[in-house]
Amino acid sequence: MTQNVLSGRRNVALVGAYSSGKTTLLESILSVTGAITRKGSVDEGNTLGDSSPEARARAMTVELNAASTEYGGICFTFVDCPGSVELQQETNHALMGVDAAIVVCEADPNKVLTLSPLLQFLDTWEIPHLIWINKLDRANGTFAEVLAALRQVSSRPVIPQQYPIRQNQDLVGFIDLVTEQAFHYHPGAPADPVPLPPSLQAEEQAARAEMLETLADYDDHLLEELLEDITPPEDEIVRDLKMELGADLIVPVFIGVALADYGVRPLLDALVKEAPEPSITCDRRGISCDDDTLAQVLKTYYTPQGGKLSLVRVWCGELKDGDSLNGDRMGGLYDLMGTQQSSLSRAEAGRIVAVARLDGAQTGDTLTLQGNPDTLLPKAPVIDPVYALAITPAKRSDEVKLSAALTKLLEEDPSLFWEQHGDTHEVILWGQGDVHLKLAIDRLGRKYNLPMATHLPQVPYKETIRQAKDAVHGRYKHQSGGHGQFGDVYLSIQPLPRGDGFAFSDTIVGGVVPKQYIPSVETGVREYLDHGPLGFPVVDVAVTLTNGSYHNVDSSDNAFKQAARLAMQEGLAACNPTLLEPIAQVEISVPSVYTSNVLKLITGRRGQILGYEAKADWPGWDVVTGHLPQAEMQTMILELRSLTMGVGFFKWTYDHLDPVPEKLTERILASTGGDR
Repeated sequence: MTQNVLSGRRNVALVGAYSSGKTTLLESILSVTGAITRKGSVDEGNTLGDSSPEARARAMTVELNAASTEYGGICFTFVDCPGSVELQQETNHALMGVDAAIVVCEADPNKVLTLSPLLQFLDTWEIPHLIWINKLDRANGTFAEVLAALRQVSSRPVIPQQYPIRQNQDLVGFIDLVTEQAFHYHPGAPADPVPLPPSLQAEEQAARAEMLETLADYDDHLLEELLEDITPPEDEIVRDLKMELGADLIVPVFIGVALADYGVRPLLDALVKEAPEPSITCDRRGISCDDDTLAQVLKTYYTPQGGKLSLVRVWCGELKDGDSLNGDRMGGLYDLMGTQQSSLSRAEAGRIVAVARLDGAQTGDTLTLQGNPDTLLPKAPVIDPVYALAITPAKRSDEVKLSAALTKLLEEDPSLFWEQHGDTHEVILWGQGDVHLKLAIDRLGRKYNLPMATHLPQVPYKETIRQAKDAVHGRYKHQSGGHGQFGDVYLSIQPLPRGDGFAFSDTIVGGVVPKQYIPSVETGVREYLDHGPLGFPVVDVAVTLTNGSYHNVDSSDNAFKQAARLAMQEGLAACNPTLLEPIAQVEISVPSVYTSNVLKLITGRRGQILGYEAKADWPGWDVVTGHLPQAEMQTMILELRSLTMGVGFFKWTYDHLDPVPEKLTERILASTGGDR
């Protein structure tokens, strides 16, 4: 790998909240750089990316779209990432493999809060990023108000590098705070330099002074110049911007209107001058590159024609078509322009490319030519699932295909998870919300011809007993000509403390029940506990075999098992059975302004508040801890996001079982017929 190769390439992610205009910005970038001849429109459904039926139907990005272009002597690969909070996992994986990110933000201070989790991730991983305020032609607040809101959610200093010029509230241009040159926008053409408007001189000077003072916090020489009232040269300012941006110490702010191409060329100019080179990214990631090839999977696709496709960042060395990575021989090497693939013979360090048929590679995996890499590159943590649907193939004959299809679906989207529940026997698909799971269901239908029926999962209720019962008799006697069947037992049934599970013992003396039949008695008891008198698995029960009788010829293991079941059927019903529900411990993270809403949310869902405190390393956020019935959690993420502008999230773990309130028990049993 040579420095010249690396210095001529940049990988940039386009990130931001849903509907902020990331895909439109990508179209504009590709158009002004000549990579495409016709600029697509999200509304018309003809953009380079977002070509899948799921994306077109929702007019939103639902998976990564990569596209490359050239500008200012630099080869850029842009990765357009989903904006929905439910698809954040996809974005996080992409961010681990880029040199910088453009955070696209609407010109509305009321929507800035939606960027908070994204900015937190960027700063946790020290990923250089700048902010591009879009849609300034229809702003819902002043530039100063948007900046103030951004500073509330960013842990890094937010400094404007441009200042808007308006005429009668219309956006007509900007001032470059580095050069102090004013420009007027023109649709589809570069902006023209114009004299600095006298009415904005004071505001421009204040904004520029703020930018320089922030940079001086990291540059003693610049600080001396400012103290001595020396105007720093332009190249020094640009050098400081590049160094501080590359170290994720500052967040520069740019402005524009993607739909009209306003501000796109100045944004690209800034990326050419200030975005960190791949070698800087390697240093930041702690990657020491020698001659060995090192790469990482950022995204896994399954395409209808080509099969498995891995989007890969080459960190060190180079890839050649036909190489083997981690023991899998690649089936092709491609450059991506949306869904269009161009064959490559090689891919050098710093490049993001697609590799075909790496069957064993998963998203986030570290790849080498030798296989079994000594050093594993860090990958984005998998976000815990918070919403579930029970799924059933519309055609029963398709059940055999479901497992294989789900395996591929989870390779494409690691934030999905599926299980076959041991108590309810339902196939349950877990994800980040309603939109996320509906996307997955749509893909199962389209890609794998597996249309699904869905419903909310059953709650895994349990039941237990509140009273003891002694000398419960069970006799099984069956004569069928030849040897008959005979088993006779007496059981003592006792409740156990919550969480103790099940215990079996015997007090048999004198061989009234031969030792070889006692395990069969326990088996019969356990089988009955799978489906108690209320129709649910029974827990926290102790059963003791106290007496019985047998027949020398007709007794058998099966006879004693059936006798035990009969005794349990009679005995448990007389032990005052009651329904139990699973209780989860939840940790809900929200901006502090919504904490009171979350407290009401918990109590309104039969929950118990355990406390709340400031969230560590998240300025302005709280963590609320509580106990919540699992039955009340099924749709909680939907309400939580509604209450918190979509940014609230939670983690949960199973904690214990609690009795279900009597009135609710009646409704549950009525809905299940008292017996599932």
